Amino acid sequence: MKKIFLNTVLALLTLLSQAQEKVNLNDLWVKYKFYPKTAGSFNAMNDGIFYTDIEEVEKENTVCKYELKTGKKVGEIVRQSKIMFANKPINLTTYEFSPNEDKLLLHEGMENVYRRSPKANYFIYDLKTAKVTQLDANGKQMFPHFSPDGKKVAYVRENNLYIKTLETDAITAVTSDGKWNEIKNGWADWVYEEEFSKADYLDWSADSKYLAFVKFDERQVKEYSMDVYTGNLYPEKNTFKYPKAGENNSIVSVHTFEVSTGKSKLLDTGDEIDLYIPRIQYTNDANVLCVQRMNRLQNKIELLFINSQTGSSKTVLTEEAKTYIDVHDNLTFVGNKGFIWSCEQDDYNHLYYYDLNGQLINRITSGNWDVIEFKGFDEKTNTVYYSSTENGVINRDVYSIQLNGKNKLRLSKQDGTTDAEFTKGFKYYVSSYSNANTPPVYELYSSNGKLIKVLEDNAKLRDTLKPYQFSKKEFFKFKTSEDIELNGFMIKPPDFDSNKKYPVYMYAYNGPGSNECNNAWDAFEMPWHQLLAQNGYIVVCVDGRGTFGRGRVFKHSTYLQLGKLEVIDQLEVAKYLGQQSYVDKTRIGFQGWSYGGYMASLMITKGADLIKTAIAVAPVTNWKYYDNIYTERFMRKPQDNKSGYEDNSPVNYAKKLKGNFLLIHGSADDNVHYQNSMEFAKELIKYNKPFEFMTYPNKNHGISGGLTRLHIYSKIFNFVKEKL
Repeated sequence: MKKIFLNTVLALLTLLSQAQEKVNLNDLWVKYKFYPKTAGSFNAMNDGIFYTDIEEVEKENTVCKYELKTGKKVGEIVRQSKIMFANKPINLTTYEFSPNEDKLLLHEGMENVYRRSPKANYFIYDLKTAKVTQLDANGKQMFPHFSPDGKKVAYVRENNLYIKTLETDAITAVTSDGKWNEIKNGWADWVYEEEFSKADYLDWSADSKYLAFVKFDERQVKEYSMDVYTGNLYPEKNTFKYPKAGENNSIVSVHTFEVSTGKSKLLDTGDEIDLYIPRIQYTNDANVLCVQRMNRLQNKIELLFINSQTGSSKTVLTEEAKTYIDVHDNLTFVGNKGFIWSCEQDDYNHLYYYDLNGQLINRITSGNWDVIEFKGFDEKTNTVYYSSTENGVINRDVYSIQLNGKNKLRLSKQDGTTDAEFTKGFKYYVSSYSNANTPPVYELYSSNGKLIKVLEDNAKLRDTLKPYQFSKKEFFKFKTSEDIELNGFMIKPPDFDSNKKYPVYMYAYNGPGSNECNNAWDAFEMPWHQLLAQNGYIVVCVDGRGTFGRGRVFKHSTYLQLGKLEVIDQLEVAKYLGQQSYVDKTRIGFQGWSYGGYMASLMITKGADLIKTAIAVAPVTNWKYYDNIYTERFMRKPQDNKSGYEDNSPVNYAKKLKGNFLLIHGSADDNVHYQNSMEFAKELIKYNKPFEFMTYPNKNHGISGGLTRLHIYSKIFNFVKEKL
């Protein structure tokens, strides 16, 4: 009887094992089977009580109105068939309300110039008259901005700035000197857009009388060209301005345009021209523009208050550092009393409240943890909302606190990663929560933390995941030989046996101010890593020095020597893993993309005795080839830090390569240029080092589109199976 029972149990276990489904690349990159749903394209209305969303009604897209508290539909705003221009309906997939919600801004034919600068044909639909107006018939537009009174729209077309008056349809040219690769008005140059994460540089005064903008004079910036393979006899050239480390930047200037007179004024931002203007923003005083001025080394930032009428300027706040200062969007004005600002002056990133003369009123937050994101300020209740790492570096929690720094309240309900988006008026917020092994849940809360309703729980995705039996992502801490504690995670094969030895697939990014070891659902990396685990690989990721959430000292430790400490940390992780009884120390590999690709290139060369196989996608291989804002922020200019540049560039270690190396790059990468991989390939060939090289024609830094991601991950997977 015992034998029969045992055989039955074994048979059942075998059936269960066979029932487990395996992740495949088609599920990942064609079906996107494991990608979670979000709460939708929900637009909270000005009253903070209702919201709008697009719903299909009688087979046509319709902007519908709902009650926030209950989710109940209370009416329709407009159907697509009602929005007609030139006898054709305008595509209704996204929209934006005017400030007083009597008009909709719509677009068609959108195309990206760079990552954050799309252009399209924009239209304005008047909800009262049902009239459709084309914003500008003379070419596609960029960055349409309603004036606060809703009567005008400012926008960029062909490098010039324009204002359309909606009552008369009159278009006013604010500038006329715009020209491709020479002058840009209201639109950032490539490097600002990429490294300051902002493409539109225009802002209306609160009374709609002034439009402030930044002019970028690119004429002294050197050009970079990429071949574009179109199928024609000769390739086309894409040529654009790209300032590499140590090279000339755009000369920037700040201007205001007075609508009533049609006159522009050049504002006084000082005599120095080799500087940055990372942000402009009107204060609550309609005449006063706040300009953020930063030096070329990016270790000093100043807030200038400039009067739009007189042009007079005063420096209100100065922040300096021995290393660098991060640019952020946390500047928030508190009525006409003061402003909220974040900085790392006490070695951790915190929020501070200053008066309009730049005198500190009080600290808002404090502690040995970082504020990650400022979420907003409710003037009615004097409440500040933010997210932080107070509950551990791998977690993110949302908090509320009074402007005076008292009555802090944790709004997050459980450990993991919680984010929040507050509605106008701060009556409600949409919370998104996930952890490393649980897909996100979106819920609507009142501002005091009371749950109103679940918007999306991703129950369908959780059901989809069940038969795949994903291995748990397990977090661990690792201490280096310098007694520095690092955070990491490990994913083991589902049939893991501690008595066996497994190959290890290490993965990292490790760039300054980044994190990969987060207690959050990773929609793309998680299923990819599960595929590797199901094929017998242990997946390991560790955040080394230079990553964020642990204070200024840890994050800034890599200053002037990018790649040095990060590689030391990752190689020590590899050594540690090789000492584990369940790891085959002769089969440790490393893969990374972008900065991670840079790391992979160093790991297989500097760490040639430890790393058997590496895959580098779109890597920087010599910092002198990368843009100046990013590179100089952490390394200064090449002429001022020769050893920092040379000592940690993969091109200088090509001769040390021993293992299996796969190098991948997109030929149209406007960010990390294809030049990086070509120069590295030249060095590898020079020393007769065998490696594999895959180029993706016309693909940018993301290497995506169509079946491209399926192709690239198939290439990586097959290389891992064969070489690791």
